[in-house]
Amino acid sequence: MPKKPMTKSQIADHIAKNAGLTKKLAAQILEDLASLAYKEAKSGFTIPGLGKLVLVNRKARMGRNPRTGEAIKIPAKKVVKFRVAKACKDAIMGVKK
Repeated sequence: MPKKPMTKSQIADHIAKNAGLTKKLAAQILEDLASLAYKEAKSGFTIPGLGKLVLVNRKARMGRNPRTGEAIKIPAKKVVKFRVAKACKDAIMGVKK
């Protein structure tokens, strides 16, 4: 059975132990980081070594209703994407040779 992802509380506890902070302060840092990322995402928000939040314009396109098979027009819209940094990919997947 796969391991469950860490919860916000577990992440805050891990940061607190490694940085010598209180768990409450570590949780506040996580909240502040998320809040700043939301506010700055329109111009791009980078977390060094992890990746970058970017706002992307998606073009209008034709799609298909899976139930009926009928062709439908999907309108253009803006979406938020996360581009994973090369350092992060290499650390997780291993460096390709």
